[in-house]
Amino acid sequence: MSESMVEIEESALKLRIREDMKTAMRAKDSAKLGVIRLILSAIKQKEVDERVVLTEQDILTILDKMLKQRRDSISHFEAAGRAELAAQEYFEIGIVQEYMPTPLSENELTALIKDAMAKVNATSIKEMGKVMDILKPQVQGRVDMSAVSQKIKALLG
Repeated sequence: MSESMVEIEESALKLRIREDMKTAMRAKDSAKLGVIRLILSAIKQKEVDERVVLTEQDILTILDKMLKQRRDSISHFEAAGRAELAAQEYFEIGIVQEYMPTPLSENELTALIKDAMAKVNATSIKEMGKVMDILKPQVQGRVDMSAVSQKIKALLG
């Protein structure tokens, strides 16, 4: 694959992240630059490991995972009384969230779940996997998946 073909296939989100990296470099914003480099490194790692150019959805999955890791770290740091490390994680969450889509409201989420349930005629908890398969690409990065799971259980239970 030629270099120009790779550029054409890159997602708009990845290009935006690269542009933000250049902007942070020019502004000498080393804190933000460090977080953006972490994001690009995670994207590049996945591309190299799987020998693919990631789609927008793939990148959102990586960003979602980064957010979850940071939230977990915050709870550990706060429990250990390490406020300075928790503050760094909060800062990183703020940067990563800049690249996430707008979060779904409760009503939007409920409507999507009901629509997915109707598509697979879900009537019991046994069909939860089918409902999640339909929902995941629609809500990835816009809502916590554990909250989606709980809401589906409540509607099916």
